[in-house]
Amino acid sequence: MGILSSIKIVEFEGLGPGPFCGMLLADLGADVIVIERPDGADVGRSAIYRRGKRSIALNLKNENARDLALKIVERSDALIEGLRPGVMERLGLGPEECMSRNQTLIYGRLTGWGQSGPLAAAAGHDINYVSLSGAAWYGARSNDVPVLPPTLVGDVGGGALYLAIGILAGVLSARENGKGRVVDAAIVDGSAHMMNLLYSLRAAGGLPDERGASMIDGAHFYDVYRCADGKYVSVGPLEPKFYSLLLEKLGLQDDATFQSQFEGANWPTLKTRMTEVFIAKTRSEWCALLEGSDVCFAPVLNPSEASEHPHMKARGVLREIDGILQAAAAPRFDGETPADPGPIPKKGAHADEILTEIGYDEGAVAEMRARGVV
Repeated sequence: MGILSSIKIVEFEGLGPGPFCGMLLADLGADVIVIERPDGADVGRSAIYRRGKRSIALNLKNENARDLALKIVERSDALIEGLRPGVMERLGLGPEECMSRNQTLIYGRLTGWGQSGPLAAAAGHDINYVSLSGAAWYGARSNDVPVLPPTLVGDVGGGALYLAIGILAGVLSARENGKGRVVDAAIVDGSAHMMNLLYSLRAAGGLPDERGASMIDGAHFYDVYRCADGKYVSVGPLEPKFYSLLLEKLGLQDDATFQSQFEGANWPTLKTRMTEVFIAKTRSEWCALLEGSDVCFAPVLNPSEASEHPHMKARGVLREIDGILQAAAAPRFDGETPADPGPIPKKGAHADEILTEIGYDEGAVAEMRARGVV
């Protein structure tokens, strides 16, 4: 029972950001029923994005199965689908059909390009959406090739999280005025919106289109450095008082060349000097010297290392559940450590339970199984 326990979601099986949105809502307590296709392999225990959900497998090309899906929709506050524009309509499960059965339904649509525009019908993936939106541009130094963490900026940040916000805003509105609506959550929109913090810096003259020329992508005091053991650390003391502390910790406080922090012409030379400083010690040695201070420091950890870090362990952020490393629900409330998420269901595991809830008895369920509807 989480903070969203009063919300019921129906999710139609998809890939990536749609299921991630459903997982996020389930993590926070929403009752999420995922309608899956009966064909294909059961991805099973490795599919963390299915955790905490209930599963039913329906052959949606069958008219009776579509009717079952609509009955589930009738009992839901919101719907999640991440198919290309027009696919749900061809299945007879588009907004018009669903909202005629449930006038308060929030119909959440998650795509890369959106429901309209010249590219709406084209295929694409995270890398394409964030490239077009501008969100990929600063993911590199100077003339390097832009590189971003796979799926995080587009699918998760610009897609799943924006759909979750849209769904929750829609549910609040529907509970107030009794009117459902369609949420058009496009990854290209969301990842562009995420750039507004950078656009503020750009408007103030601090972020030119040229990469490597701003204090967040070119300065010596905001970068990742290699250590003696081949591992990496990050520093980011943007504020002068934190920068001064870093110089003190590194023994550079008396070096006049480091005193003009924001003089961009000096950054390449100072970055070379900083590289020489950090390569002299191992990552562990730098952690012992800098971690926990106000120099704005952190080691660059792989997932296994992150799960063992004292801060991450104290907050219970990363856990191994049933032999699988996964992150706890976020955000958290009242300082509580989130409870372990619900189990990852097998495909169709909750069919009998769900069908009973929408009014079918044991005999009717058996008949639907025999006819391949369920």
